[in-house]
Formats: sequence, C-alpha cells, structure tokens
Amino acid sequence: MTDIEEIRRRKMLEMQQRAQQQAAEAEREEQLRRQFEIQKRQLLMKILTPEARSRLANIRLTRPEFVEQIELQLIQLAQAGQIRSKITDKQLKELLRRVSGKRRDIRIIRR
Repeated sequence: MTDIEEIRRRKMLEMQQRAQQQAAEAEREEQLRRQFEIQKRQLLMKILTPEARSRLANIRLTRPEFVEQIELQLIQLAQAGQIRSKITDKQLKELLRRVSGKRRDIRIIRR
C-alpha cells in the first residue's frame, strides 16, 4: 500500500468511528428523553384529574410551548409538596388564567 492509500484508509476509519459514536450518543439522548417523558406523564396522571389532563391536551394543539411550561411548573410544585390533592379542571383553568396574564384584544373597526 502506498502512503496515500494508508492515509485514506485511516481517515475513513476515523470518520466511521466518529459516525458510530455520534449515533450511539444520539440514541442515548433519545432514550433519556423518552424516559423523561414517561416519568412526566406518570406524575401528571397523579396530580391532574382526567378533565384537567384533557384540557392540557387540547391546549397543546395550539400552544405546545405554553403547555410544556405549565406541566413543568406543576411537576415542580408537586415535588416541592405544594400540591396535596389532584388538580381539577376548574383549578387548572384558574392557573392558566393567572399564568397567561392579560391578553390584548384585537378589534377590527370597519368604516
């Protein structure tokens, strides 16, 4: 083998190893993400009534980032021991109202 062929072979092996490492790392990250989602779902089932979970699922269709933020806040409250019973739909609506704050009303006036 010539020097150039040997260098090419080594470079090719290095690239293959890097690709395998990146694939393995991506798989680990995906597995951790799935595990987190399962734990989050289980905890939410413990702290929310079915109606409240349904409301969050409906809101998730239009505002997924907002729902993610609310879910994380609820989980933090539960872990801190501040939630003693399941959150009802009415309580969730009030929480959503407080968190979302004031919204601007857009009015179109035709002349």
